Amino acid sequence: MITVSSTSCGTGWEHAASGLQTFQIHDISTDPVEVSLTNAQTGGVYAEIEAIGPGTTRPMQVDVGSGTYAFVCDASGGARVTGPTTTVPGKIPDGTAVLPPDLSDTLTAVTSERAYVTAGLATAGHQVSLLEADIAAGHLTAARSMWLTAHLTYERLGSAYGMFGSYDDAIDGSPDGLPGGVGDPSFTGFYRIEYGLWHGQSAAQLIRPAQGLNRDIRSLRTAYPGMLQYPQAALSDLALRTHEILEHAIRFQLSGADDFGSGTTLATAEANIDATRAQLGMLRPMLASWHPELATVYSQLALLQRLIKTEQAGGDWTPVSRLSPSQREKIDSAAAETVQLLAPIAVMFESSPLP
Repeated sequence: MITVSSTSCGTGWEHAASGLQTFQIHDISTDPVEVSLTNAQTGGVYAEIEAIGPGTTRPMQVDVGSGTYAFVCDASGGARVTGPTTTVPGKIPDGTAVLPPDLSDTLTAVTSERAYVTAGLATAGHQVSLLEADIAAGHLTAARSMWLTAHLTYERLGSAYGMFGSYDDAIDGSPDGLPGGVGDPSFTGFYRIEYGLWHGQSAAQLIRPAQGLNRDIRSLRTAYPGMLQYPQAALSDLALRTHEILEHAIRFQLSGADDFGSGTTLATAEANIDATRAQLGMLRPMLASWHPELATVYSQLALLQRLIKTEQAGGDWTPVSRLSPSQREKIDSAAAETVQLLAPIAVMFESSPLP
């Protein structure tokens, strides 16, 4: 039994030995405690448990090799506490310890993300203005083309996933849960306009949704600088979404759930791949030495993109509903494998020591 608290950390580790071990971590304090097992020399993290409740015991499984170890505890509202150093003798290789990113690498990644999102929002804003103009002029064929262009630009932002809050609901939300479904007045944004453009609605019916989308994009551009997080949280969020963007695509795009008439969810899935690749690029200087399967991640992304791109012919996309079982199985299998390869990245940057 390893005991932790807000004032002491990792007492009770006796008879240290190598091999796969399961530590029972028990919080003896009155506060929740986050516990990490670290390399005492480098600070690299082997395993971590978040928010162990007071009086609670939770398991931590670790591949222990020869070397020096120390438990580190973070209690809510308290200072970080490093426990005693424990030495495991011998020459047995240990598991992989993830080193916290330094300040320079962290700031480079989050600054790149902010510049990427800011530029993408500006492009999307311009394209949505053109979309509104096409609808106002009654040029609905041109509006369909501009709708897809603008929507894909927005989907390539990556940071739109879970970051923009109510703005994303208004701009890219579906009618799920709305009493009136696609006819509900609260159904707005890209998907509302898609539904109207591909279901025979007139320019007069679509001008208000187009104006609303334009207004919401402008408001988001104004609000975005105030949404920026401090560097550690921004880096952790960036890594998390690098994994979750494609999870979201599998659920809503590759399933066809977010097809409201245009049949272009495969195009949206490809835009999500672009977003994933862009965010990987922001993290790549750190991932290059930490993620042994990074090259495989990129090759799997390329395979998935090729499979999806095959379903575009002459500028038109095949709706997911028209894919053969074999085509759909290949795409779904490649997407699932890609998400699995991206999964370790989601938790790789949680241990940054930055404030």
